[in-house]
Amino acid sequence: MQTDPLSVAFSALADPTRRAMLARLSAGEATVNELAEPFAMTLPAVSKHLKVLERAGLVSRGRNAQFRPCRLEAGPLKDVAAWMEHYRRFWDDSFNRLDDYLREIQHKETSGDA
Repeated sequence: MQTDPLSVAFSALADPTRRAMLARLSAGEATVNELAEPFAMTLPAVSKHLKVLERAGLVSRGRNAQFRPCRLEAGPLKDVAAWMEHYRRFWDDSFNRLDDYLREIQHKETSGDA
């Protein structure tokens, strides 16, 4: 079992159904039935997905009378974004170098230095 919070978050985010549930919860709280609506799956299957999201700290369930609304907990997403930021900078730098190289080639072609 994974104990590293970042690994647990990535594991939870690996499934498109769970990502869709998080997208829905980004608009506000929802019940399990509301989260299940767009999916062709049983409520127990939806609950299993929610448990994975809860273990990752991405979802919490409140209590409002007999309802247990689910809500997005974005803290772990901030950790994922921080981890990915390094790689975004890597790709930005790589693309900037490629842009510079292409401009240099274009300049040589237009000035006849090629």
